[in-house]
Amino acid sequence: MIELMHVTKSYGNKLAVDDLNLSIRGGEMFAFLGPNGAGKTTTIKMLCGLLFPTVGTVRIAGFDIATHGQEARQRISYVPDTPFLYEKLTGREVLNFIADMYHMPGEKAKRRIDEMIELFNLYLFVDDLTQNYSHGMRQRTVFAAALLHEPDVLIVDEPTVGLDPRSIRLLKDTLRNETKRGATVFLSTHSLDIAQELSDRIGIITQGRLIGCGTLDELRKQAEMHGNLEEVFLILTEEEGPATPVPDSSESVAVSAGS
Repeated sequence: MIELMHVTKSYGNKLAVDDLNLSIRGGEMFAFLGPNGAGKTTTIKMLCGLLFPTVGTVRIAGFDIATHGQEARQRISYVPDTPFLYEKLTGREVLNFIADMYHMPGEKAKRRIDEMIELFNLYLFVDDLTQNYSHGMRQRTVFAAALLHEPDVLIVDEPTVGLDPRSIRLLKDTLRNETKRGATVFLSTHSLDIAQELSDRIGIITQGRLIGCGTLDELRKQAEMHGNLEEVFLILTEEEGPATPVPDSSESVAVSAGS
């Protein structure tokens, strides 16, 4: 479902991502971990078509995002670490706008909007202007918008920031259900306990290079120790040294869609 083949992204003389090769199947929960400045955000933006590789190929559901971007983006939803909403719209109007972006038929759009309002318990505020939403309300609305068209690939960046324990549990259950219906979930997070709990496989990137990829047991073997994900992560990234931050060349958006 996601394929990155010899993907390199450079900013002048600085390599943000260095010859990244990765294949993630449908129905898989993949956790993408790394220190700050390791290349996670650049990789995510290339997956969404917000940036293009300097070298290499990114494919979503078989579509090259550089040459068939509209087809690829129709199959993606992206939830950034800072949720963005159009503040002069209500939550319901946001959901209707997203349904229109994805050309959803009217009856299906109405049904899915009602399902998302129920799933994320948006009843109390869905008809209020989003400029008045708290962070948690924004995050729930952004997730509702991201899942509305049942994407093949869900890309999520730091989804639990600012959420209360009940919302975090709902999020975990929702991500699991997405993989059960066959979607690929690409999860970037600093919360190693959540990555360990949810993911089928884990990729660790530092200094733009993928230094480990596999199940937790496979990463334990690579680190030559038997511990939790936090301990394995610290061992593997310590061997590589600290990452150097790279420039951030574009703004985050809530949902990527073909247009």
